Amino acid sequence: MAQENPSAEATEIEEIEEFIEAEELEALRAERDELRDRFMRALADAENSRKRADRDRREAEQYGSTRLARDLLPVFDNLKRALDSATDETRTQAAALIEGVELTLRELINVMTKHGVTPISPVAGDAFDPQLHQAMFEAPVPGTKAGEIIQVMTDGFMLHDRLLRPAQVGVSSTPAN
Repeated sequence: MAQENPSAEATEIEEIEEFIEAEELEALRAERDELRDRFMRALADAENSRKRADRDRREAEQYGSTRLARDLLPVFDNLKRALDSATDETRTQAAALIEGVELTLRELINVMTKHGVTPISPVAGDAFDPQLHQAMFEAPVPGTKAGEIIQVMTDGFMLHDRLLRPAQVGVSSTPAN
């Protein structure tokens, strides 16, 4: 029987152990890289969630009162209509009542402004802006340009930088010749 070289056998065992250690090391590196990747993704998801929650909170603070503000707009419209319908005779006969309605309207505007609701009050002659105005009718009016506001039915309102309600207006079409 041939006797094998003990040092060759030991060298072969060392090579096998080194090979196994290298494979284990490579597997551990791959696992480490995968765990690092998962950790970074989880960290990014947590950061995105924090940012999203922060943005949602800010929007809720700014725009949470949208429904209430919309519900108050008819009150504004009715107070304004009451004042607009008062004739000079009515104003002299019921001066205290008219003053009370004016003060109530002013206080309503102050409260709405305090909460970020600002009126859009176009006047005849302004240019029609579809971002802020809603055209209720179009009519050819001599002496006007096409796209010019000729009548204002109701004021519009913004809530911070968002349109709450467009101003309802009549718009001039190209005048008929």
